[in-house]
Amino acid sequence: MNFTETLKLAFSAIWAHKLRSFLTLLGMIIGVTAFMVVLSLLQGFNSYVDEKIAGIGSNSFTVRRFSFDDFKDTDTIAAAQRRNKELTFDERDFIRDRAQLIDKIGAKAGNMNREVKHESESLSSVQIVGSEPIIAEIEKRDIAEGRFFSPPENDNAARVAYVGMDVAKKFFPRGDALGQEITISGIPYKIIGIQTAKGTVFGQPQDNFVELPLKTFGSAFGGLRNQRAPFFVITSKTDKGFNDAVEEVRTLMRIKRKLEIGEKDTFGILTPDAITGIRDRILGPTFIVIILVPTIALVVGAIVIMNIMLVSVTERTKEIGIRKSLGARQADILKQFLFEAATLSAIGGTIGLIIAQLLGIIITAFVFQTKIPIWSAFFAIAVSGGVGVLAGLFPAWKAARLDPIEALRAD
Repeated sequence: MNFTETLKLAFSAIWAHKLRSFLTLLGMIIGVTAFMVVLSLLQGFNSYVDEKIAGIGSNSFTVRRFSFDDFKDTDTIAAAQRRNKELTFDERDFIRDRAQLIDKIGAKAGNMNREVKHESESLSSVQIVGSEPIIAEIEKRDIAEGRFFSPPENDNAARVAYVGMDVAKKFFPRGDALGQEITISGIPYKIIGIQTAKGTVFGQPQDNFVELPLKTFGSAFGGLRNQRAPFFVITSKTDKGFNDAVEEVRTLMRIKRKLEIGEKDTFGILTPDAITGIRDRILGPTFIVIILVPTIALVVGAIVIMNIMLVSVTERTKEIGIRKSLGARQADILKQFLFEAATLSAIGGTIGLIIAQLLGIIITAFVFQTKIPIWSAFFAIAVSGGVGVLAGLFPAWKAARLDPIEALRAD
């Protein structure tokens, strides 16, 4: 019996019991849907982190007051707060004047929430940050309208603002935000630029912010200290020289802070590799657990298929006897039932994949970007078919081993 005939028999058997086949498929559909939705969420999250790293450049890193290791527990945090001083502009100038491997360096500060007003309208919990003009080049800002700050505006603490799309649309829905004024803590600022919309991530808006020149930010909110202390964003001249640039900056910071050999750094350097490393170290085990949960649903689906196939063998005992008496070999019977189980699983996997794709579109629209790689789509179909083969192996073997004479006697 060739492949085509075996496949036709499998479809005929499935179609002859449509309701039972559908109920059997449910387990596999739910399992594949759950597995693919979870996978798409994890892939979307990883892609988002990688995209954020790529957005600021793979050759970009930051110098901050604290490092990741300073947040291991309460004791390390307390020790770091005593040991690590706030960064200063003297240190930024020291690095800029002496470093040979860096391309650009700029300072940022802030990341606090305030209410923003325009006439009678108001918008709460708006993120307020301060930046030097060069930050637009370092972070490769995607400007929708207007421009970023100029060095004279920063030097003179000009009351100008670069805003996110949510702020612009809230106060100026007709699109005439440039040149208009918004008020923060009673102080007016003129909008000179609007950033291209980024949407939301995990339900959190990325366009609800106001960015001010760094000196403007400092003068308006009580100086650049404590939570408003600056940190530095730096780029290396070349990708190949990135690690050397990081070590050069580390050495210059240690020299400036007069740290002895063997003494712990009193600052932190955050690199793209550190970000992905922290992500993998913290979330890696969690991802494995999350993936295992829908895998259980696949196992349950396989058990359902095995059960139904065993029932099918019992129901079709006489049919098997007739086929054997007409010359069907054990291998033919084995293939028939294996194909039937695999076809059931593959159909369930395909339907589950389609449902997962539709759910992914909805999640992307309202929560954050999801991603189903092409390899995972083929993998899902292959796994569902493979699970079907494994689930149908015992029932198929049982059917193939039936004695034809005894099978013909069955009612």
